[in-house]
Amino acid sequence: MGKRRRTTEGASDISDLSQVQNAFLPQKKHYRQRAHANPFSDHSLEYPCSPQNVDWNEHYPAFSGTGKSPEFADIGCGFGGLLIALAPLYPDTLMLGMEIRVQVSEYVRDRIAALRATSSSSQSPSSSFQNVSIVRANAMKFLPNYFPKHSLSAIFFLFPDPHFKSRKHKARIISPTLLAEYAYALRPGGVIYTITDVHDLHEWMKSHLEAFPLFEGISEEALRSQGCGPILDAVYSSTEEGKKVERNGGGKWLACFKRIEATRNV
Repeated sequence: MGKRRRTTEGASDISDLSQVQNAFLPQKKHYRQRAHANPFSDHSLEYPCSPQNVDWNEHYPAFSGTGKSPEFADIGCGFGGLLIALAPLYPDTLMLGMEIRVQVSEYVRDRIAALRATSSSSQSPSSSFQNVSIVRANAMKFLPNYFPKHSLSAIFFLFPDPHFKSRKHKARIISPTLLAEYAYALRPGGVIYTITDVHDLHEWMKSHLEAFPLFEGISEEALRSQGCGPILDAVYSSTEEGKKVERNGGGKWLACFKRIEATRNV
């Protein structure tokens, strides 16, 4: 009986903390923004000259002095659903979201700050969200300015802009030129996760990744057998786009690729 009562009390504490967090979280209605942004436009961005110029202590103060840098990168992180889902599951892994839209990136920044503030009294450091942060950045142009060679273990492209018109395909986040940059930042054995509700885009991303010599496909079953199930579950269901697809009964297409060793330096 005592054991059951303690479990119930623990669940109540978690529920209370969740309610407090929700009460202080920013509201999306105050961060209105267009659904997409032109990656080729001048967005008046500030960016570091090189990864050595990034002060990660400002982004992750709880890890100050540890020398840690981000290992997970969520490209086009949207409203931060993946980051928030994975943060408690991998509390010692630093994660960075990159989002080009002003209001959306500000929302995620405020959301993380609110979660950190309301979680500060929690006994468990795994729920303090100290390991997640965001930068407003154009990953198509400035990814190498943030991540050194082989520093990432996972890169996520969740429900990216499909750019349906053929003349817009050059703006898709997966392309041969950009794959070279992703391969540079991703360490051997690291994984690129892609998911979309647009089958044509799925085939596009899959075919380009298959054709690139430094990536090889890895199945969902293989990833789950390696302990990546929590990551895959978050990839499927943690984002606003993923939840919308579920509500509308749409399909989702997943494609994952592992960074392989090069026969020469890349």
